[in-house]
Amino acid sequence: MLIALAQPLLFEMALLRSIFWLGLFLVLTFCFVVLFEYGTRDFANGAQKEYARVKSFVLKRTEEIGQTKKDR
Repeated sequence: MLIALAQPLLFEMALLRSIFWLGLFLVLTFCFVVLFEYGTRDFANGAQKEYARVKSFVLKRTEEIGQTKKDR
């Protein structure tokens, strides 16, 4: 009985751990790109510019997906 209750908990913890590592990977990759393109002196402004660039890219892609679903 105890093992049956532990199985879903193990799956949930593994999923949570995977989501955490994916998020950490994305944040560190973003910081690496900003450091590579803007350097350490202009990191804050570079991070704002890159965030705006990523945000516009994601919004553009989601709008394209929404338009293709409407066309079907």
